[in-house]
Parts: sequence; C-alpha cells; structure tokens
Amino acid sequence: MSEVRVRFPPSPTGYLHIGGARTAIYNWLFARKHGGKLVLRIEDTDAERSTQESIQGIIDGLTWLGIDWDEGPYFQTAHAAEHVAAANRLLAESKAYKCFCTKEELEAKREAALAAKADYKYDRTCRCLTPEESAAKEAAGMPFVIRFKVPDRPGTVAFDDKVYGVVERAYADIEDFVIVRSNGAPLYLLSNVVDDIRDRITHIIRGQDGLTNTPRQILLYEALGAQLATYAHMPLTLDLNRAKISKRSHGEIVAVQFYRDHGFLPWALANFLVLLGWSSGDDREIFSREELIAAFSLEGINRANSVFNYRPGDPKFFTDPKALNINAHYLRTMPVEEIGGLVAEELKKEGLWDPAYDGERRGWYLATVDLIRSRFHTLKDFATLGRAYFADEFEVEPQAVEKNLRKNAELKTWLSQLADRFAALPAFTGEETERVAREMAAELNVKPGLLINAARTVVTGRVAGPSMFEVLAAMGRDRVVARLRDVEKFY
Repeated sequence: MSEVRVRFPPSPTGYLHIGGARTAIYNWLFARKHGGKLVLRIEDTDAERSTQESIQGIIDGLTWLGIDWDEGPYFQTAHAAEHVAAANRLLAESKAYKCFCTKEELEAKREAALAAKADYKYDRTCRCLTPEESAAKEAAGMPFVIRFKVPDRPGTVAFDDKVYGVVERAYADIEDFVIVRSNGAPLYLLSNVVDDIRDRITHIIRGQDGLTNTPRQILLYEALGAQLATYAHMPLTLDLNRAKISKRSHGEIVAVQFYRDHGFLPWALANFLVLLGWSSGDDREIFSREELIAAFSLEGINRANSVFNYRPGDPKFFTDPKALNINAHYLRTMPVEEIGGLVAEELKKEGLWDPAYDGERRGWYLATVDLIRSRFHTLKDFATLGRAYFADEFEVEPQAVEKNLRKNAELKTWLSQLADRFAALPAFTGEETERVAREMAAELNVKPGLLINAARTVVTGRVAGPSMFEVLAAMGRDRVVARLRDVEKFY
C-alpha cells in the first residue's frame, strides 16, 4: 500500500456533531494504523452559514477528543480557482458543456415527468447545442450552468466499497449533473473531487449518505485523469425513532461540546463513538488509544445503521446509557492523580474547591475522590452527587428520606444517640464506627442496616453509596456528628 492519506472535511455551519466526530475518529484510526496522514480540510463554501465560531468549535472539539491531524486546516474557498479551472478544463476537453435551460423550463419538464409517472432526468437539451449556438447564447447574456457530460455508453459505473461491497450504477441512470452554478460557483461535488485529487487522498471514509454521490465522483476522477481513491461508507447513526441524527433535529445532545460540558472524558466519548458502527469482532467495548489503533480496520465497519439510544427528558440517562457506562469505566480505572485534577476543575466551577486540597489535605482529597468515584458516571457527579463530601449544603434525595428515615419514627432519636457515641470514640475510624453502630443495633434489637442506611442519608443525602464506614471515616468526626445531630430537619 502506498502512503495512506485520508481526510476529514467538516462544513463549519455549526458545532462539531458526534456523527462528524465519529468520521474524524475512523479516519484518524485508519491513518495511525497504517502510518499515514490525516488532512483536516474545512469545506467553507457555504458563505451564508459558515462562521469563524464554527471553525474554532470544530478545531476545539477535535483537539479535546485527542484527534490530531498531520496537514491543515486547509480551507476549500482558498482553492476556488482550482475548482473553476477543473471545470474549464472539462469544457475544453468536451467532457462538460454549458446549459442555458432556465429554472422554469426545467421545472416544467419535471412536472411533466411526474404527471406521466416517470422518473425525471435532465434530457440533455443543451448537450446537443453546436459550439456556435452555445457561443451565441452566451454572447446574448443568457445565464448558464456547467453540466458534466456523462459518457453515453452501455454498462455501469462500479466500485468496490470496503463496507458495502461492489456497488454499481448504470450510466443510463445518471443524468448530466451540474458542476458549476449560474453564478460561477463550483458545486461541492466538483470541489470535493478536485481537493481530494490535489491532497492525494487514497481512502475516503465517510457516511453512508455519501454513497449515492460516489458514481458521479468516480466519473469526475476518470475525466480528470486521476487515480481513483478507495471508498468506505459508514452506516448512519439513528435515534430511537430510526430517524437520522442531525444538528437541526436533535440540538445540543449531538454536539461534542455537550459531552465535554457534561463531564465526559475525551477518550471515553471517542471510545463510545467508534462502537457506533464498528466492531473488533469480539465482545470488547473498552479500548485504550493504542489498542484501538491496533484493532481498527475498515472490514470491522458494520453495514447496519447504529442507534444512538439517548432519552430526552430522562435526567438519569440524558444520553446513551452505553456512553455513560463507558465514561464511568474510565472514571473508575484511571489513575487517581489524573482524575483528581479533572475533578478539581469541576469543584472550582461550582465554588467547592479548597486550596488545602492541593496542600495539607491532598491525601484526604485524593482518597475521597478514589472512594466515591465507583458509583459516578460523569465528572459532574463529583460536584452534584458527591457534593456532601466537599460542602455542608447539599441536596438530599427524596427517595432516600422516604426509604431510609421515615420508615421508623424512632430513628430520629437513635441517630442522635449514635452521634453521641461517635463523638466519644477515642479514634474515629471505619472499624470503630462500624463496631459502635452494630453494637447499638444489637442493643435496640434492630437490623444494623436500619441504622447504617439512615445515617447514610443524613450524612451524604444519598440512598446508596460506598461502604458507609469508609464514608464516615472520610467525612470526619466533626462533620458526621454535626449532621447526625441535625436529623430533626428531615421530619
């Protein structure tokens, strides 16, 4: 294989979409697997919708995900003259022609075809013009587009897609398509091919919705005398209603920045996105960066569309549960010093950071992060679900109060008594608090879980969590005793 060269060509008309991010990741993985190059090309020809903010958002999103590129960013508009030159070359070589048909004429022909229940295809009216007739129309100031002259021959345009296999389309079914608008602006179809040829792209890895364009792009490659790239079309990503995920229809839930701002780890999101349409051939779902590069192949891309299983309005599963579970895995397993730095940023945003966590209380801080991370899904959880560890004002789960406190009216008295026993302990450790709690439960002739779960709710506000006696030790005697003695507020 010659040097692999792939590209990621986003349109800067909004944020970096997770579908676009997945395309970037697949291209990046393929390039890294084969020691090739990834070209970042910003396709900014939509002047009305392209913004500098969107361009920066794309670059920031890729950078956050850890997707680096080897060339670019290039901008498609900077090469407009090349696109026009390619069209003029095709005109000069009689591989394209000027079409003077008006919108009204074309619409009338389209309506006639519909009335006859026939498929509409441009009838090549202007293809039959002599050079003199074409020149006369142009001299008269008639506007025109440039159409590609599809070869008038039997057979098919065929290519071997690395995902969908051999794809064919009959020449007779492809109309003479427009490559330059009447205002002189080249269409994306032409610009994209010219850019891919110039950038020496060897493999085009893109969404399945680009599959229908491929036969026309192959014709352009052939007409321009360029070596054809290898195509691999990825399946679409659909929502639960089997509608295509899109920026316009689904809003911020499909933006990479949404996941960054909601406490996702960059590689966790990248890991999840790869699985939307690709499999290693075994049951693995968790991959390090190096493992995924080694495992990735175009043959592993599925043909079936993937489903992005997010649930609007569900506060627990604000996005795909698998994405949350993968993120939780990385939260649990990454080095505590590394996650400690990320959690610190979240605590600072919420005004919960104590400078002592970088000083004399560093050991406590890292031990506490290590203790509570096992049940969290995002970095945000440390400042919300874990707020009780870092502040005295915290939310209490209503179901925790109902389940753990109000089932026995005497708990109000018992927890206050438990506070007194904790206060009298010579050493406030997990072992000692457990001993005291179990002894008291035996004296009261109740199950230890009754006292333990009630204490958990009062101290942490949660219905469940890590080992309660480790929690008590982490919270410290003063905070635990004070909260147990303030149990009245729950009744």
